Amino acid sequence: MKKFEVREDFLLEGQPFKILSGAIHYFRILPEDWYHSLYNLKALGFNTVETYIPWNIHEPKEGHFNFSGRYDIKKFVEVAEDLGLYVILRPSPYICAEWEFGGLPAWLLNYKNMRIRSSDPQFIEKVERFYKKLFEILTPLQIDHGGPVLMMQLENEYGSYGEDKDYLKALYDLMIDLGVTVPIFTSDGPWKATQEAGTLLEENLLTTGNFGSRAKENFSDLKAFQEKNGKKWPLMVMEFWDGWFNRWGEAIVRRDGSDLAKDVKEALELGSVNLYMFHGGTNFGFMNGCSARGETDLHQITSYDYDAPLDEQGNPTKKYYALQKMMQETFPEIEIHEPLVKETMEVQNIPLKEKVSLFSVIDDLADKKETKYPKSMEELGQEYGYILYRTKAKKDSDEETYRVIDGRDRLQFFINEEKKATQYQTEIGEKINVIQKEEVNQIDILVENMGRVNYGHKLLADTQHKGIRTGVMSDLHFMLNWEQFSIDFSTPLSINFKKEWIKNTPSFYRYTFDIDEVEDTFINMENFGKGIVLINGFNIGRFWEIGPTLSLYISKSLLNKGENEIIVFETEGTWSETISLEKEPKYKKMEEK
Repeated sequence: MKKFEVREDFLLEGQPFKILSGAIHYFRILPEDWYHSLYNLKALGFNTVETYIPWNIHEPKEGHFNFSGRYDIKKFVEVAEDLGLYVILRPSPYICAEWEFGGLPAWLLNYKNMRIRSSDPQFIEKVERFYKKLFEILTPLQIDHGGPVLMMQLENEYGSYGEDKDYLKALYDLMIDLGVTVPIFTSDGPWKATQEAGTLLEENLLTTGNFGSRAKENFSDLKAFQEKNGKKWPLMVMEFWDGWFNRWGEAIVRRDGSDLAKDVKEALELGSVNLYMFHGGTNFGFMNGCSARGETDLHQITSYDYDAPLDEQGNPTKKYYALQKMMQETFPEIEIHEPLVKETMEVQNIPLKEKVSLFSVIDDLADKKETKYPKSMEELGQEYGYILYRTKAKKDSDEETYRVIDGRDRLQFFINEEKKATQYQTEIGEKINVIQKEEVNQIDILVENMGRVNYGHKLLADTQHKGIRTGVMSDLHFMLNWEQFSIDFSTPLSINFKKEWIKNTPSFYRYTFDIDEVEDTFINMENFGKGIVLINGFNIGRFWEIGPTLSLYISKSLLNKGENEIIVFETEGTWSETISLEKEPKYKKMEEK
């Protein structure tokens, strides 16, 4: 068994060891593509891979666990080990990572008196149940058990959130009780306030810093904090930000590759580095996070390309080759290889086969729950996706005013299956004035959960409860007797395309195509409004015409030789008779940052 220690230096088998690490999230890459990304990390001369472990994918429903398929963390670690890589794991309850609710499971929101990320016994009880399952898998993977795992994280950037040392101690005790024997670390901003709040010095936990430039200055701050507390530890940047994430309606964030290589070299001269991200990947399904800003929440896009050394597909970028050149010059003794490069394919003008309105098939494909007042998504036992709220309204006058009180994130209001308003975040609650033609009118409100915040004080805010939380008013009174249809796309849908398509309503559009050879590709969505795409039943994520991306990445592992099916769920009434697969991603023309 090997031994890894944190002394004045990192020691592997008693010898100084510089950690050259890159972040690759197994949950943002399909299993068939893990080898490709990990190989390219090793080919750069790096020796370690780092990954978070999101609670919400492994316990999607309370008490129901999933560690298989896409979420087989053990298999991911074994693939890394087979390539000669060591592993750093970050299994804290909260991960941030621009991931839905920071990795916290949405079902926690049903415990309204629970305080998350705290020493609240209710919260610790939920964490303990998850950790007992998780560490059955992780403990045997540690380096002193014969595996490749060097270190594990306690909590993530807790110094930018709280200072509840009892909480940190409870997590530490759980990890020790469940068999963690490798060094445990914390990662925070390198300055005194965050280091002080986020660490657990009495347990001798290594402190690391997160930054993306000015390594000398930031490492100086980190070292000063350590020395003030009598510690002589190796310096490590646990997240060296080599790019950035992107949000709907904003320009793509870019960083020059040569400048990055220079800044990484500066950091490596002083300590160890983990590049965040090395391969960003994709926020498949509804797993994109959200930035909290004042009254609004700025939702992040499906692509987590991050302008990383490997692009969303996993292929090397100019940044990769700039880092490769720096590594060859700085560490000539390290073995470096040429990276793997995937091919892409195109299939142009795939014709539409069928289309049908959501209203025509809603009874067939969604669970219906009836309540007097509308319930939030979480109260209905749903975590992600869409909810259609429906009721009947007797006409009191030809012109009526409706208001949706306290809802999130984005809604469309229909009367008799005709759209009357679209409202997003702070617009929700504004008056919706309609002309009523019938004596009894059907009211439909489609509400989309666009992703919960992943960082900051709003983790505790009511805005993270999705759907309609208070009610809907007609004139000055709350309306009663609601049907609620949950549409979460978590299971295959049986859609009857023989039913009616209604113009300008949320609808399903079905396309099929045949191919002899499969490769990665990008589906062009520039002629569509807003919604999601299912490839052979798999939800590859959200699209939105406001950009910055107008395409979605498709791994070849999702495609079949022979017939393939694309189903677009589009909510705005903007669609196309054809759809195309292209060799490169499509971007909206915006000024790049």
